Amino acid sequence: MPALANSMIHVAMCSLLLTSLILTAGSATAAEKVLLGTDELTSGIPGDGPLTLEQASKWFNQPRNHETLEVELPSNLAGGKNAIFIPEDNPLTRAKIELGRQLYFEPRLSRNSEISCADCHHPTSGWAKETQFGIGVEGQTGNRNSPVSFNRILSREQFWDGRAETLEEQAVGPIANPVEMSSSHDVAVKFVSDNPIYRFEFEKVFDRAPNIDDIGRALAAFERVVVTGPAAYDAYEALSRLEQVFSEDLEDLQAFEEDEPELHARYIEAKRAAEAQPMSESAIRGREFFFSAKANCAACHVGVNFTDEKYHNLGVGMDAAEPDLGRFDVTGDEKDKGAFKTPSLRNIAQTGPYMHDGSQRTLREVVDWYAQGGHPNPTLSDKIKKFEASEQDRQDLVAFMEALTGEFPKVEIDRLPE
Repeated sequence: MPALANSMIHVAMCSLLLTSLILTAGSATAAEKVLLGTDELTSGIPGDGPLTLEQASKWFNQPRNHETLEVELPSNLAGGKNAIFIPEDNPLTRAKIELGRQLYFEPRLSRNSEISCADCHHPTSGWAKETQFGIGVEGQTGNRNSPVSFNRILSREQFWDGRAETLEEQAVGPIANPVEMSSSHDVAVKFVSDNPIYRFEFEKVFDRAPNIDDIGRALAAFERVVVTGPAAYDAYEALSRLEQVFSEDLEDLQAFEEDEPELHARYIEAKRAAEAQPMSESAIRGREFFFSAKANCAACHVGVNFTDEKYHNLGVGMDAAEPDLGRFDVTGDEKDKGAFKTPSLRNIAQTGPYMHDGSQRTLREVVDWYAQGGHPNPTLSDKIKKFEASEQDRQDLVAFMEALTGEFPKVEIDRLPE
């Protein structure tokens, strides 16, 4: 009997262990998948007018809004999934994203309660700013153009010079910058702590009182779900690839549909998408020139987000008496003098003026700058080389960059805690 009892106990323990492992495995794979670029994560808590504590409580008390999300990039960015960066200590949840949305558009984080993150990175301005420099408290300006705040989920180091190692670190920088929001981290924390709605939301999301690091985590969570949708270029590329691979099959569409119904359906869908977002003949020519060895644009503007995420000296502003040295001020490395981070070309037509100093107002000016080989200086990037480009070539390059414009998810900008 003792042996039988021990055997039964052993079996029971193994059964419990197996059940535990199954449950653990199940919970590990239970993260809900969400497609970025849709309105779901950015449309705010339903309702009109300022957000009340009762409304916030009802929404933030829903368990589903605190579940970790597994994100999927839209088709135009899907090839960059290996570049996704979400810190282990800052997983995405609906509640954290919503808190970050509120903080992103919250002017009361600034010294005069008039400037929010959105003032320099607004949805209606392509998530950038249409002025040469960002404009902060009391109309102050810095010396750099406002970089875009979309597709940040594919980027680690932030700012033109990469001085912030993460999006979380970058997000809180402007709060204490005397030219931008001109407040302090302590004052910002006091504001959200004194506001009963924000205080409640922080406790629900982070299970602790507000602090500056969690303000950064919430802001970063929101910014990571703001991505660009498919553009005319993407539709053209998808259709072109199918036409190249199945060129022989497409000679007889009826037979292709009968023999390969799934592939035929993909082709029809791709064709419809390309017709809905047509690429002009000029843009198609510009695409060929862009990726050619002659122009060599793809040496830096590479990948699904059209950036190598590296730093290069283009000669911009290097003829000044005291030029902005960019990355050099972060690393102290001589080769980094005058080097700035390669910006994404996604939706570039919406985000002028251009370059780190906003000195070039139009995409045509940018094309002309590259064609002339930039401005010579001792640390000019070896990737910047003068190239011959006709008037038509230049117009085509601009048309190609304009064809990189996709839609953003709709974002609620006004619904903030009362």
